[in-house]
Amino acid sequence: METYTYINVGGGVRTKAELRNRKQWHSLIPRAMDMEEKIFRRSPSNRYLYIILVVGCIVSCVIGILIGRFAIRPDDEPEVKDGLYLKGVSEFLVKDGDPEIAEVLMKNINSDNIRKYLRKLTEKPHLAGTNESHELARELRDHWEAVGLDHVTMTPYKVLLSYPDPDDPNFVELLDGNNVTQYRSNTTEKILTPEEDKPGVVPPFNAYSASGDIYGDIVYVNYGRVEDYQFLENNKSINVSGKIVFARYGEIYRGDKVRLAERWGAAGVILFSDPNDVTNGDFSRVYPDDWWLPPSGTERGTLLIGEGDPTTADYPSIETAYRELSTDYFVPKIPCHPIGYGIAMDLMKNLGGDSVQDEWQGGMNVIYRFGDEFKVPGWKAHIKISTSNQNATTYNTIGVIRGSVEPDRYVIIGNHRDAWVFGAIDPSSGTAVMMEISRVMGQLVKSGKWRPRRSIVFGSWGAEEYGIIGVTEWVEEYTKSLGARAVAYVNVDYAFDGNFSFYAEGTPLLFSPVIKATKTIRNPNETEIAAGRTTVYDTWLATFPAKKFGRPRIALPGSGSDYAPFRDKLGVPIIDLWYTYDPDLNVLSYPLYHSVYDTFYMVDKIADIGFKYHTTMGQIWTEVTRDLADSLLLPFNVSDYSTVLNDLGESFISRFEREMQSFGLDTSLLQGVISNFTRETEEFEKRIKTANLQDPFVVRRINDQLMQLDRAFLDPAGLPGRKLKRHILFADSTIDNYSGSSFPGLSDALVEISLGKNTTEQREIVKKHFSVVLFTIQSAAGTLKDVSDFMYRR
Repeated sequence: METYTYINVGGGVRTKAELRNRKQWHSLIPRAMDMEEKIFRRSPSNRYLYIILVVGCIVSCVIGILIGRFAIRPDDEPEVKDGLYLKGVSEFLVKDGDPEIAEVLMKNINSDNIRKYLRKLTEKPHLAGTNESHELARELRDHWEAVGLDHVTMTPYKVLLSYPDPDDPNFVELLDGNNVTQYRSNTTEKILTPEEDKPGVVPPFNAYSASGDIYGDIVYVNYGRVEDYQFLENNKSINVSGKIVFARYGEIYRGDKVRLAERWGAAGVILFSDPNDVTNGDFSRVYPDDWWLPPSGTERGTLLIGEGDPTTADYPSIETAYRELSTDYFVPKIPCHPIGYGIAMDLMKNLGGDSVQDEWQGGMNVIYRFGDEFKVPGWKAHIKISTSNQNATTYNTIGVIRGSVEPDRYVIIGNHRDAWVFGAIDPSSGTAVMMEISRVMGQLVKSGKWRPRRSIVFGSWGAEEYGIIGVTEWVEEYTKSLGARAVAYVNVDYAFDGNFSFYAEGTPLLFSPVIKATKTIRNPNETEIAAGRTTVYDTWLATFPAKKFGRPRIALPGSGSDYAPFRDKLGVPIIDLWYTYDPDLNVLSYPLYHSVYDTFYMVDKIADIGFKYHTTMGQIWTEVTRDLADSLLLPFNVSDYSTVLNDLGESFISRFEREMQSFGLDTSLLQGVISNFTRETEEFEKRIKTANLQDPFVVRRINDQLMQLDRAFLDPAGLPGRKLKRHILFADSTIDNYSGSSFPGLSDALVEISLGKNTTEQREIVKKHFSVVLFTIQSAAGTLKDVSDFMYRR
C-alpha cells in the first residue's frame, strides 16, 4: 500500500530512497508508527498491516546504514581491519618504527664533528663545582637549542663536594729520627706536553679524605682487600692499627680500600698506581709516546661510598632541603693521599721488614716489603692532607625531543660532564659522541622527516666523579614522574678506552636492543673485517663470548657511573656501553685514567686516530636509543630476564647452600619461585605473539607490563643495611663498589658471617631477607600474568 511506501514529512512527500541520512531516517520512524497507530485503531484487520510496516521500517533502516557505510564511504576513510577499528583515530598510533630512519641517523654520525666537540670540551680543566664546569653546561645547553631539541633546561643543585687547599698542598714525606725531611713527594704531576700546561689543574688528591697530619710506620697491604688484611694478621702477625697502610690501586674500589683500612684500625692510607697495572713494563714507551702511564701520573678519585649528596640522602639538594650528613654514606674519618709509581718507588725502597710473596710483588724496580718498620731505625712517615668538604653548586643540562605518540614515555640517554682534569676519555669522549647524536636527531626532527614515538631525554650530569651526584639529585627530584614514565636509561660514561672490542654492562631487558643494534653496524676494525667479522657484533661475540648463553657477555653492573640511581631507586632497565681494550693487557683501567695526561692529544694522536671508534659508538648508541624510542612494542625480551635470574639462582645456591641449610632455610624455595617466574615469561611471550597490535590499548597494556617488570624487583625498605639500594637482584657489592653482586642483601650478610662479623644479627638478616627475596620474585612474576587474572591461587 502506498500508505506505507510514502511518508508525509514536513508537508511534503519523500521516498525511503531519498532518506539516506540515517539519523533523519531514524527520527521519522516514530512518526510512521503514529500514523500506523491511527490506521490500526480504525480496523483490527489492519493489525497485519501494522506488523508489515514495522518490519519494513527496520529492514529499510538496516539497508540505509549499509548503503551509508559502504556505498558512499569517503575515499580517504580507512578500511575496516582485523582487530579494533577506532573511527577518527590515526593509524599512526599503531605504526612501527621505520628502519630507513635508522639508516639515515647512523649514516649522518660524523667523525669530524666528534673530534671538534672533543677538542672544545678538553680545552680547560672542568672539575665539578668550578666555573669551567658551569661554562661547559651552558655551552651544551646552547648546542642543544641550536640543533633543534624541543626543550632544554639546566638544573642546579647545591651539594657537598671536596677540594684540596691550593695554598697548603697535600704531600707524603719521610722524616729521620730528628724530624728532618729525608724525602718529600711532588705536589703536582710533571708537564710532558703543552696540553697539560694550563691553569686550573687540581693537584692529585682523593675527594672526601679527612684532613690531618699523620705520623707513623708504613705497612704495605697489597690491594687493601679483606683477604690481604687477613693474610697479614694470620701469616705475618702484622697489626695495622695506628699505622699508615700503603695499598696499590685496583681490584676493588678505592673507597672500599679506605673503609677497610678504617675497619682494621689504620691511621691513614697512601694509594699508588703500580706499573704492573698501568704499563706494559717498558718505561721508555709511556705518555706522550704511548697511552701508558708515566711515573709522575697519579689517579685522582673520590672515596665516598654512596650515590648522591651525602647531606640530603634520598631527597634532592634543592634550596628547601634539610641537610645533615647521612649515616647511609661512608665518608672517611682518616686521611688518604694518591701518588704515582715514581713516588711509590721512593717510599718502598726505604721500607724494612720481610720481602713479600710473589703475588704481592708489583712492577716497580725494587723489592717489595711488608714494612711496619723502616730500613733506617727511627725513621717515620708523615702524611699532610689539607683536603676539606665544601658546599658547591653543580649543574645538569637536560634536553628533550618530544615523542609524537607517547610523549609521556621517556627514553633517557646520558653521560657525565665533569672531569678530574681535562678528561678526554673520561668523560668527554662520551659527551662529544652524545653531542653528535643530538645534532643528527635534532636536525631530522627539525626538518619534519622524523619524530620518535616516545620522548628522548638527553642528560649531561654534573659531579659524577664525586659519587654519582648530579644525576642522583635529578632522579630524586623527579622520582614521581620518572618512576611512572621512564622506559630505559642508556649510559655512556666514556665512549672509548681502547680499540679491541665493544663491551656492555646492564640489566637483562636491554640485552636484546644492544645485541640487535651491534648486528647492523659495520666493524670499525679492518683487520677484523678481513677475518670475516664484518659487524660490531661479530667481534664482540668472538672477544667476549658468553658460551653458556650463546651470545656476547653482558656483565651485571656494580656502581660507579650514572646508571646507578635509575636502577637502584626507580627500577628502570639500564645499560652502559663503550669500546674497550684487550683484557689480556692486564690493566685495571685505561692507564691514564683520572690523571692530568688524559688529554685531547692522547686521544687524537695515540688512542683513536681518525675517531672511527668514537663514530661507531655514536652509531651503536643512536640505534639502541632509536629502537627503544620508536618501536611499537618495547624491544625488551623477558626471557633474558628469566635466563639471568636462573643463572643468579644457580650461582647463589652453589656458593651458599650449605650456610643456608645451617640456618634452616630451604633453597629449593628459591628454585621454585624462579621456575614460576620462568613459566610466566614463557606465557607472556606466547600472548604477545597472538596479541592484536592494531589496538593501541593492547599495545599500551603490553608496554606497561614490560616497563613494570624491573620495577617489580624493588623493595621499598631497601637492602639490609642499605636502605637507599632497593633492587633485590642487582646492586654493587659491599666489598667492592665497582662489582655487581647477585642477591646482594643475602650475599652481603653471608660474607659478613664468613668474616665473623655480627654473626647472630646477620643470621636473622639472612632469614628475613630470604623471605623478601622469595616474595619479590613471585610478585614480579605476577606482573607478567594476564592483567585480568593476576592473582595466584593458594
